[in-house]
Amino acid sequence: MSVLIDDKTPVLVQGITGGIGSVQTRWMLEYGTNIVAGVTPGRGGMEVVGIPVFDSVEEAVTATGATASVFFVPSPFVKDAFFETVDAGIKSIVVVPEHIPVHDVMAMRALAEANDVFALGPTTPGILVPGKAKMGIMPSSLFAAGNIGIISRSGTLAYEMAGILSEAGFGQSTVIGMGADPVVLSNLPDILALFEADNETKGIVIVGEVGGAQEETAADYIAEGMTKPVAAYIAGRSAPEGKRMGHAGAIIRGGSGTVASKTDALRQAGATLLTTPIDVLSWADGSIK
Repeated sequence: MSVLIDDKTPVLVQGITGGIGSVQTRWMLEYGTNIVAGVTPGRGGMEVVGIPVFDSVEEAVTATGATASVFFVPSPFVKDAFFETVDAGIKSIVVVPEHIPVHDVMAMRALAEANDVFALGPTTPGILVPGKAKMGIMPSSLFAAGNIGIISRSGTLAYEMAGILSEAGFGQSTVIGMGADPVVLSNLPDILALFEADNETKGIVIVGEVGGAQEETAADYIAEGMTKPVAAYIAGRSAPEGKRMGHAGAIIRGGSGTVASKTDALRQAGATLLTTPIDVLSWADGSIK
């Protein structure tokens, strides 16, 4: 199996009857994702693009055996939906919506950790395994199957990095958007560990950005003995201190979270630093071929 999902993973879509949920469900199905059920309270008995809708996650899991879930739930209801999903036994969760309160995310994260659930987001484009399946909103045309894993704090930069690699003949094993908020459900070292254990991944590209300490903690993990080659691109070289740059997590405070601090930590850990996204090709030529 690929990292987290493959074309056999039974996937549940929460918020499937909404405008975004229904459209993204169709696109995920077209890509090959094994979507078996949807959940919208009060809409049980409906179908969306041929997928049965249930009133609760427990009903959906009992009827279909779903083991993974992707959220298109309005942000005020995400926390309650997340708790319901964990209680129903789902072990992989992708939370696409943004604007989730930080204290809600902290409670969700604590619950996930206590129940051995791997969760991504919030504010994530999701996860995509080229040629097999995707959970989320990634535009599938930019990806190609291969052996390079991508982890990104930015959705659009993940797409750009994958597109550059794909056009040059370097495919991806799995592409993961970890989420752009200051507090996320899974940290960068958690995701690096998945790729380190994945036989289909030969090298990993980190797409980071200014703000927070995700890249520094990743550097600690890499230095502790990660065996696969890692390249990293950090966006936001010109970001002014104290100004948020698009993402809630991309903010420099008091000199911390800078490009310099992140690149220094990653370089010392043995990662290859990329000045621009196109530099990934030189790294792939030398490290993956």
